[in-house]
Amino acid sequence: MPDTLASNPEPAETRSRASELMALHRAEKLLTVVNVWDVISARVVADVPGTAALATASHSIASSYGYDDGEQIPVDLMLEAVSRIVRATGLPVTADLEAGYGDPGETVRRAIGLGVVGCNLEDQLKPLPEAVRAVEQVVKVAEEEGVDFVLNARTDAFARGRERDPEVNLADAIERGRAFLDAGAPVVFVPGKLTDEQVQALVDAFGPQRLTLIAIPGTPPLARLEELGVARVSFGPLSQNVALTALQELVEGVQRGEGVPSSMRVLN
Repeated sequence: MPDTLASNPEPAETRSRASELMALHRAEKLLTVVNVWDVISARVVADVPGTAALATASHSIASSYGYDDGEQIPVDLMLEAVSRIVRATGLPVTADLEAGYGDPGETVRRAIGLGVVGCNLEDQLKPLPEAVRAVEQVVKVAEEEGVDFVLNARTDAFARGRERDPEVNLADAIERGRAFLDAGAPVVFVPGKLTDEQVQALVDAFGPQRLTLIAIPGTPPLARLEELGVARVSFGPLSQNVALTALQELVEGVQRGEGVPSSMRVLN
């Protein structure tokens, strides 16, 4: 692994990476992105053969700095962390920018300047016209910057609708997702524990290679999601949870008098 970070990508390189990321979403092969939160996690993931792109996890970055999720971390600190990840790899990087930190357009403009070529943008179940305006702002900025930006417009219909009827959540997700696509978003992110039938309904509503999901226990297998026409699957904060679980298991083993597991790899 390199010991130093590269400089921010030049605009031409950013445009090239954006087009590459967009093509990965449009391909019939499912794009998987295991989310990262700092330079070392980015390099470890990028070095695994088959990794085509990286995605940051806002929850994981915030936690690593001691902040709660939900835009509690200062936007400057979030963008600094994202910038370091971009400069640590030559792969396209899409960033989780929550709801845009009060100014979605300007936050995305700053992110593009750092070499970010895609982002998640949460609707937080705000009134639909307000959520659509945020999408429109980001689309306009991407056009002004000349970048084929992969806006992953997120609806929290399922994530925030756990107490609602699943059919209500599905109808809400479809209405919001269609509105975001009409506003120019290339893909729609619907996080939640979805059934095979719900995924099929969303793909039918949006079209193939327009839906992105999060892989959580209980969701359909990756091969099935590819078969259904899902564009991308990410892992959110679960990748950091897996890493921290391994660390905690090491400590538990040490407390039992054990040493470093023989399965450990020297990665840095």
